[in-house]
Amino acid sequence: MSSPREAAQLAVQSRQPRTFDVPRQPDGHRAPVSSYFGRHVLDLLKLKERLPRESYQALLSTVRHGKPLPREVAESVASVAREWATSHGATHFTHWFQPMTGLTAEKHDGFIDLNVQIPGELRVLERFSGSQLSQGEPDASSFPSGGMRSTFEARGYTAWDPTSPMFLVESANGRTLCIPSVYISYHGQSLDHKTPLLRSLDALSRQAVAFLKLLGDVDVHSVSATLGCEQEYFLVDRDHFALRPDLVLCERTLLGAASPRGQQFEDHYFGSIPPRALAFMEELEFELQRLGVPVKTRHNEVAPMQFEMAPIFEDVNMANDHNVLAMDVARKVALRHHLVCLFHEKPFARLNGSGKHCNWSMVTDRGDNLLEPGHTPHQNLRFLAFLAACLKAVHEHAVALRYSIANANNDLRLGANEAPPAILSVFVGDLMTDIIEKIISGKPGKDPDHFVLEMGVSKLPMLARDNTDRNRTSPFAFTGNKFEYRAVGSSANCAGPVTMLNAAIADVLGKMTARLKAKIDAGEGRDAAVLSLLKEVFSETAPIRFEGNGYSDEWKAEAKKRGLPNTPVAPTAIEAMRDPKQSGFLLELGILSEMELSSRFNVEIERYIKQVTLEASTMVELLTTFVVPAAERQLVASAGAKGALLKKRADAVATGLESVLGAAHKLEALLEELDGVHDESVRAARLAAELRPIMDHARDAADGLEKILDDGLWPMPKYREMLFIR
Repeated sequence: MSSPREAAQLAVQSRQPRTFDVPRQPDGHRAPVSSYFGRHVLDLLKLKERLPRESYQALLSTVRHGKPLPREVAESVASVAREWATSHGATHFTHWFQPMTGLTAEKHDGFIDLNVQIPGELRVLERFSGSQLSQGEPDASSFPSGGMRSTFEARGYTAWDPTSPMFLVESANGRTLCIPSVYISYHGQSLDHKTPLLRSLDALSRQAVAFLKLLGDVDVHSVSATLGCEQEYFLVDRDHFALRPDLVLCERTLLGAASPRGQQFEDHYFGSIPPRALAFMEELEFELQRLGVPVKTRHNEVAPMQFEMAPIFEDVNMANDHNVLAMDVARKVALRHHLVCLFHEKPFARLNGSGKHCNWSMVTDRGDNLLEPGHTPHQNLRFLAFLAACLKAVHEHAVALRYSIANANNDLRLGANEAPPAILSVFVGDLMTDIIEKIISGKPGKDPDHFVLEMGVSKLPMLARDNTDRNRTSPFAFTGNKFEYRAVGSSANCAGPVTMLNAAIADVLGKMTARLKAKIDAGEGRDAAVLSLLKEVFSETAPIRFEGNGYSDEWKAEAKKRGLPNTPVAPTAIEAMRDPKQSGFLLELGILSEMELSSRFNVEIERYIKQVTLEASTMVELLTTFVVPAAERQLVASAGAKGALLKKRADAVATGLESVLGAAHKLEALLEELDGVHDESVRAARLAAELRPIMDHARDAADGLEKILDDGLWPMPKYREMLFIR
């Protein structure tokens, strides 16, 4: 009989790409995406067709200007939503929200209600009221709250977010209407990721509009942020996944020797997509496009069985909802293809990890991208002013930005060969560096307009087309008309990092507005005052600009000289953020209250402890029940071996076994000791500083054994089996 590992390998080799039903034209060809895009979304266009004109205008005012939605309008929207959803086969609705678990959450309620007209005769009707649309009440006691509420305080509220459209999710036997929602406690504190994001967008708009008015753009009434998330992921066959307890429990391989063939040939990146992976992508894109997610790009990434999907840019709130939805749908679609989609930042050691590159910019209500160079001196002066604000935000709030991407998974990726280091810096490119240095040198022409022209105004529009080279080692890189926040981890809800970025920019814009106003009030002309401010800000932010190799040891030494913070592990980043000097701007802008901020520190420390402890406990089990028995069987088979080479091989197995047993013992002892440490900050720090190095040592010992044991004795699928599926 074959072993489970051998059976899995045979099954994997025999699998064929899955087909699925897609809309087709009369001639049999596949229908264009435009014919079914957004079919499962109740967007503004569908609402406009179905709502009374006055109700639609009131809803539009709520969506665009944040005005309260009258109760009678909510009733009209609910009626339309019920009719539309049930006509598409929906039987239930749910308030779809994003608690601090890192996942989405939902509680389904049926549209039905009892209609008792004659005693003893029961009938049901489909009903859905405005109050049901606007607010739900899921149990809040079991969601992370970081100490904001006790276990017995169960009440929490979901509240409809009308700025993100409702959509239908399809299951095996029906459909459910999903209502994007915020999630708050009984006393109004945020228990989710969406609420702070919406607050940060309001703060950014307020501060950006005030700054623009001083710059001369008096006709701008609001500013929004845009986002495009490049989502990386790995695919693993379900049979292989099931035979790896570390993947099942931790979503990463805690053990595993490197395959002789990995990514060294550099042939996977942008290569021909493996047929099974392509079939998965095609079905995933179909499902997402019906849900209104504008997914546009698919390709192989650097590591074997690593891929990427990317959408067209959208408003930040909707882009975040769509990214979370895309991750959820990807997991479900992968299962149909007998695959598992892994969003862990580092599922395979010694191979590239996965990130979520957040391409971020700012746009006015007139449609102007504030980070895109223009064709007039004023447009380019405005562009430079907002570029300076971004540099200032990273310089002043590097600790906060690093904190926003900190978790146990991302620690395994940050600073490695493929990912940005834990030192926050900004890449702007040679052309922009030259312009910034000219401004700092303070050698303008006769007047500000001439100086802007001398800086190369004719070259600035070319930034969007010709200066898009990316520094892959930079955590925050300017790419022509946006910034690419590369340090965000692939499993993260990007609302956290983007909330922090929005808040940092808003804080800096408020300060720059005050500084510019003071210069103008002192009698400086507006453009001259702007140039003067730019000279100051670009000079102040010089330490944060770095164009070289962010992975190098030389950069670490240079960053230390520049006074830039370096926090390589999550517990350190979280503790650094507890300093009111680092977190105070969030309170001032109203992004988070003191209680909400404190709760997030507690949630993140607790999550780190749980994650690392789970990994260590799983590793102990793998070592003692998988690796050790395999090595013992090899020693039994090698008993009485004769000859120097055979004896040397047996000695190597014995030495490796001793190392594995010793490491497992150390892990168990330290886990038991840390279980008695009640200060969670101390416990998390020791997990990072003491336990993870022991895990690395244990892995090295186990991986060494994997390389020398009889292949038939090794119980788990190997890297070479999991990473080259066609």
